[in-house]
Amino acid sequence: MSIFGKIKDAIFGHKSASADPASRPQIPAGMAGGPPAGSAPSSTFEPQAGTMIDVEASLTQMASQKGNPDLNWRTSIVDLMKLIGLDSSLEHRKDLAIELGYTGTKDGSARMNIWLHKEVMRQLAANGGKVPASLTD
Repeated sequence: MSIFGKIKDAIFGHKSASADPASRPQIPAGMAGGPPAGSAPSSTFEPQAGTMIDVEASLTQMASQKGNPDLNWRTSIVDLMKLIGLDSSLEHRKDLAIELGYTGTKDGSARMNIWLHKEVMRQLAANGGKVPASLTD
């Protein structure tokens, strides 16, 4: 799985995501649109088409629940990755930069890290996330 995919799954699958899975209709196993017969219920929430996940609310609650309210996930890609439990090493950030199309020097500079954070937020928005403009600009 891609690094961005892991980021998206960690945020969109978090139980605080505003598109509450308990509020959507449950389709019994084996019925069209439901899980295959005999399968266990999925623990990962996959938003239905048109469902928006509140990224800011999800991350804020994660920080509160994990006892990391001081992580600066709103501007730091390193802190964002730490919050969701991903390796935030330079090597992984370089891989993420390549994955997302960063064309600058992949040296861990402030320029690269700022671009990564904003691009991750833009990609979350493009993939069903409700992201405030302050996090994408």
